[in-house]
Amino acid sequence: MNNIEEKVWAYIDGTCSAEEERAIGLLIEEDETYRKVYHELSALNSQLTLTELDEPSMAFTYNVMGAIRAEQAQKPLKTRINPYIIKGIAAFFIVMIVAGIAVVFIDTNLSVSSTTTNTFTLPDVKNYFSRPVLNAFLFLDTVLGLFLLDNFLRRKSSWKHI
Repeated sequence: MNNIEEKVWAYIDGTCSAEEERAIGLLIEEDETYRKVYHELSALNSQLTLTELDEPSMAFTYNVMGAIRAEQAQKPLKTRINPYIIKGIAAFFIVMIVAGIAVVFIDTNLSVSSTTTNTFTLPDVKNYFSRPVLNAFLFLDTVLGLFLLDNFLRRKSSWKHI
């Protein structure tokens, strides 16, 4: 569109300011090209206001939405496993194993004498497994066991509904 058409459309739609509206009104009255464009665009505008907008039927909308749902259901669910989580868990277990081995080697008693053979004594585990530590360990195992049982029962019940 050229500049004249844009101005006249703004005048017809009423989107221009009051000053611009007065100026365009004067141009339409005085200038033949503005008057001709104004009559053409106002006729087009009246034709557009008389036409009815077509709307799709409800069945069409339902079918399109159903096709979209079916298309989304066909896509496999992708689960993305963060590699930093796996590396963090592996690092935790490696540190725990190394710490356990270090504690065993620190607490072992190796003695060498000329008359006896090498003796190897295990550390005293009573110091590490006191009553509160044992209770906390059993409590944690019980909670984890209940989570495992719940997960198993939920999977079992979800298979029945399929």
